[in-house]
Amino acid sequence: MSDPVPAAKRALRADLRERRQLLSDNARDAAARGVTEQLDALVDTLGARSMSCFLSTTTEPGTRAFVDAAVARGIRVLLPITRADGLLDWAVATPDLGVSEGLFGMPEPVGEVLGPIAVNDVDLLVIPAAAVAKDGMRLGWGRGYFDKTIGSMEGCPPVYAVVFDSEILDEVPFDELDQPVTGVVTPTRTLTLSRTRH
Repeated sequence: MSDPVPAAKRALRADLRERRQLLSDNARDAAARGVTEQLDALVDTLGARSMSCFLSTTTEPGTRAFVDAAVARGIRVLLPITRADGLLDWAVATPDLGVSEGLFGMPEPVGEVLGPIAVNDVDLLVIPAAAVAKDGMRLGWGRGYFDKTIGSMEGCPPVYAVVFDSEILDEVPFDELDQPVTGVVTPTRTLTLSRTRH
């Protein structure tokens, strides 16, 4: 009997990817403005002075305006750089941030590369997701980078995934390597979830 979880994940990711591609430019712009407001408020609520974030692709809720504003406010923002061994390196966001295409065609920062442990001293992790369940389980895009990062951190800080409002689901398929998140940020709200360990 084959494991049904990988197939369920693939099917759900394909559906979510297609929905994202159908969004209008106006909807994307509105989502980026909303996410910036929600993340600004989250940083203030948590008092975060050092955090990780990610550079959004054209189909993700936009994070770039938030990253620029956070850097301008003096917050140290680490941005991920994918490695072939499945780990993430990090670079500090700067006002004149250069961006290049990473291993998987994702936007990644250009700058001094810090190793995987650089993220251990942040106050907050903000990560991408395809969807998040109401119990805090996160469905990523299938490469496992953020699950590995979260799973390896001692004293992991709060972890918030950024998705569109329609991507908070009753449940998502998961396996033992998948890591739950503390909460979710959408263009209209920030939710703290139960973060149950399965």
